[in-house]
Amino acid sequence: MHSEPQSKVSSIASNAPAQTTPPAVPQQLLNELGQAIAQVNRIVLGHPDAIRLAFCSLLAGGHALVEDLPGVGKTTLANALACTLGLEFRRIQFTSDLLPADVVGVSVYSQTNERFAFQPGPIFSQIVLADEINRAPPRTQSALLEAMAEEHVTVDGQQRQLPSPFFVIATQNPVDLAGTWLLPDSQLDRFLLKITLGYPSAQAERLLLEQPDRQSFLGSAQAILDTAKLQTLMEHVTQIHASSALLDYIQALLTATRQHAQINVGLSPRAGLALLRASRAHALLNHRQHVLPEDVQAVFVALAGHRLKIIEQQSEQTPDPAVIAQDILHATAVP
Repeated sequence: MHSEPQSKVSSIASNAPAQTTPPAVPQQLLNELGQAIAQVNRIVLGHPDAIRLAFCSLLAGGHALVEDLPGVGKTTLANALACTLGLEFRRIQFTSDLLPADVVGVSVYSQTNERFAFQPGPIFSQIVLADEINRAPPRTQSALLEAMAEEHVTVDGQQRQLPSPFFVIATQNPVDLAGTWLLPDSQLDRFLLKITLGYPSAQAERLLLEQPDRQSFLGSAQAILDTAKLQTLMEHVTQIHASSALLDYIQALLTATRQHAQINVGLSPRAGLALLRASRAHALLNHRQHVLPEDVQAVFVALAGHRLKIIEQQSEQTPDPAVIAQDILHATAVP
């Protein structure tokens, strides 16, 4: 994970308490959230920052894209979240022959009733693991677009509501691997955060070698949260206070992405709203009822990296958008 810059928090921290203090999150619920995070960390070793970002995405009502090389724990992270949250879970293995109907469902004619009956696809679940999403062609990938943006799908002209909460966690391999497709920009924008795992530390890898297989940990994992508790936490996220100075800081970051010499397309207003939601979720994870610059800094690279469009360099390698996002974070002063 990238290191976070040191921020000058005096002006924003002084404005942090709202004039009308939002209702406090019940301490028992915060304790259970901490237990849930701890359980996922016991299953997925050596990636605490990535796990916090996954919970940020979930609590903010967004979706998460986990990109990394095969074998570093992407699917294990998704399974660990599903076991811990106690929500209905379905997995879709994306392959080159997967069709949109295999994702959203299809109407099947019944000779008994002499009418078509809708057979819902695996998208009708509270947590959907879209495994290796970039191994399917763009037409199939786009079957998730409406679901992720609106939380419903349209089949045969009829709109069908998805369960609530609805959370997509997709894994993808780097695009330079064989048999992968680029995700469309419109779909990338629907993922609140893009998370990378990387190789574990030497200590975490030694534990992986010494301990039983991670599947045994998944099998013994307990559901710590449930639908009602998760929805309560998500409602509290929307009430986390963001001061005027904090909003100035977010706007400064958005402007910096649009004026950067190496960026062709900067962050949109929708991305700005997403940054605020993710920052509020991060504040809740830290048991605060107001957002600080540290919250914005903790989620900014994961939010901006997959949205920025970099100007291609003819004479040298095109820089990594995440690296440029980190540079913008360091160069933008806190108001």
